[in-house]
Amino acid sequence: MPEHVLITGGAGFIGTRLARRFVEDGHTVTVLDALIPQVHGEDPRTTSPLLRSLDGVATVIEGTVTSTDDLRAALSGATVVVHLAAETGTGQSMYEIDRYVETNVGGTAKLLELLANEDTAVTRLVIASSRSIYGEGAYLTADGRKVYPSHRADADMAAGDFEVHVAGEGTLTLIPTDESAKLHPSSVYGITKQMQESLIMTVAPTIGIEPVSLRYQNVYGPGQSLKNPYTGILSIFSTLIRQGKDINIFEDGLESRDFVYIDDVVESTFRAATLPAAAGQTINVGSGVATTVNEVVATLFAAFGTEVQTHVSGNYRLGDIRHNVADTTALREILGYTPRVAFADGVREFVQWVLTEPVEGDSYQRSLDEMAARNLLK
Repeated sequence: MPEHVLITGGAGFIGTRLARRFVEDGHTVTVLDALIPQVHGEDPRTTSPLLRSLDGVATVIEGTVTSTDDLRAALSGATVVVHLAAETGTGQSMYEIDRYVETNVGGTAKLLELLANEDTAVTRLVIASSRSIYGEGAYLTADGRKVYPSHRADADMAAGDFEVHVAGEGTLTLIPTDESAKLHPSSVYGITKQMQESLIMTVAPTIGIEPVSLRYQNVYGPGQSLKNPYTGILSIFSTLIRQGKDINIFEDGLESRDFVYIDDVVESTFRAATLPAAAGQTINVGSGVATTVNEVVATLFAAFGTEVQTHVSGNYRLGDIRHNVADTTALREILGYTPRVAFADGVREFVQWVLTEPVEGDSYQRSLDEMAARNLLK
């Protein structure tokens, strides 16, 4: 049956593509989005290509999940909710704590309170959770035991030791992190995402709504914000390459992330919202492949066909994790989906799009200065 889908935060990078995917399948879409300048620019109604891409696709309500009235208006007629709205950015979350908690936790609480206390047609609620809730993720000891290392110590990283450690153990081996892993986020952002997920997975079943939690890994691709300096290493490095500026590679360049292409994320989310088998499930959405920062830089250089100077500086940010790679078994078995886009192919598509966009200003350096002033960047 056709659904009426509400996508909170739906004018963003993921939401706009997801809206089109639902409409292509015959569903109706409403988008609620605050259109914040950090993502959309100062005059989004005229300058945001993401917002313009929703023309004729979805009903767009400019509003915030921190407003009960805005949420109530957006929920009118909705049968499925995909909750993407959130403040994002590990580093910024460590000093804009109130804003992150108010939007991510408070907004989710307001959404659930409306669903719990007012008559709505909502039957399924999908939350965009995050790999950040795992903290440092899963490793094996030398004798094959699975462990979940605590956050890295400032003193160790200051001495150039960026690896994770567990007291009494030797060298640890990174393994994919599955959905049963220990949850111990190392940033305010991660804490808020864990709380979002916990609220929805706890409350929704008690009010007759099927919850689904999707733990997104590092999403990238065309449409990713080039204005927001707090998220998206690919966007940040691409802007520096286009400006001809040096790239400062933090730590030793061997830190890694699981990069998953936007089309794979959209299809996974669409299935989570529509397939009966997804009800009540928690699912990693990632590629299942760990890619180092050094590999990211080399892949970008190849895609742009040019290089800039790089410096492996040993700088580091408090709250960052060392490695990240998802176990994607549940994605394959529950949603019947295997990510299709290899990193090199996805980066080529991303760079082709970047080259059609204006070169953004140097907001990245300003963001680093903000962190350094608060002793979060070393």
